[in-house]
Amino acid sequence: MNELAISLNIADRPYKLVVEKDHEELFRKATRLIEKRIKDYSVNYAYKDKQDLLAMVALEYATSFLQAEELLKQQEGQWETKLNEVDRVLAEYLSEQNVL
Repeated sequence: MNELAISLNIADRPYKLVVEKDHEELFRKATRLIEKRIKDYSVNYAYKDKQDLLAMVALEYATSFLQAEELLKQQEGQWETKLNEVDRVLAEYLSEQNVL
């Protein structure tokens, strides 16, 4: 594997990780997003410490993830219904043509 040791700063704390080289930029981008949301929350909400801000960011992203997951399930169901209909129509056509 092509692994790389990186260090990321989140909420003023360094985190050392070993990641796939191809995923380094993904981790760095995620860190920038988290830091931006921490800053946004710190400007708009009262908080005691960075833990409060991290909790809000985690809640925001977990909620977004769950919403995206639910949307994906709905879309998968819709695609499955459409594909079953296409399959039915094709089978009907092929049957009429005496291909099956």
